[in-house]
Amino acid sequence: MRAITYSAYGGPEVLRLSEIAVPEPGPGQVRLAVRVAGVNPIDWKIRNGFMRDNFPVKFPHIPGFEVAGVVDAVGDGAGFAVGDEVFGWPETGGYAEYTLARTVVPKPAALSWADAAALPVAGEAALRVLGLLGIRQGDTLLIHGASGTVGRFAAQAALAQGATVIGTGGSRSLDDLRSLGVTPVRYGDGWLDRVREAGAVDAVFDAAGHGVLPGSLELLGSKDRIVTIADAAAFELGIQFSGESDQTVEMLTRITESGLRVTQGASYPLEEAAAALTESESGHPGGKLTLAVN
Repeated sequence: MRAITYSAYGGPEVLRLSEIAVPEPGPGQVRLAVRVAGVNPIDWKIRNGFMRDNFPVKFPHIPGFEVAGVVDAVGDGAGFAVGDEVFGWPETGGYAEYTLARTVVPKPAALSWADAAALPVAGEAALRVLGLLGIRQGDTLLIHGASGTVGRFAAQAALAQGATVIGTGGSRSLDDLRSLGVTPVRYGDGWLDRVREAGAVDAVFDAAGHGVLPGSLELLGSKDRIVTIADAAAFELGIQFSGESDQTVEMLTRITESGLRVTQGASYPLEEAAAALTESESGHPGGKLTLAVN
């Protein structure tokens, strides 16, 4: 099968389109013929070696943490049948024609392959952090990076829970955030004053990681309801950093039922994974990036 692999940390140049053996499912696993794989910042952060202490990999490594595809083979006790359409978290990397997985759920017929592949990583992060923050009806939540995929999902879920959302984003994304029901605020110099003008804040979700934690702490006056998924400065500041994923069938079911709407960006063929990761690393993909595999 074709798969994107790398055998050393580095930039896009380390990626290879390789021919490797098709994996065989073990007990509880299914093999998926991958239709679409999601592209996420963690993919290039791991490839670059930025996260080697937290996410060590065995070379050669296949990147990719979310997929949608068709069950192609079934291990004992997996609970699915060949031909089932599913999505979830792969165990052997998503940038490949076939992958093994345990934590998958049925793909709703109305959900496109690309939208299904976009949900697991960002949807899980969004719902996990909202739970840690204890968001409830009547709260006002500030989301840094609200125009990104995680931020958009968090905004939608918080609004559905009856919260008010103030979201930071670039100038080009402000109208889009407003259309979601978010009070948009331009990020960059002066963001703190602009947020104060928008209203009082009860909780902060940092999905951006651009040095906004000190200002967020000043805004709230307390560390109790600030969570970041993107800024390691949290450890020095005593602010909660959430990086441990809740990769369970129950979480995937919650994501499926949440009705989150995906803003799709560019779709690349598998062999152009390096270009997809380069666009992700630019920080301005303009929507969810995906790889069309099969």
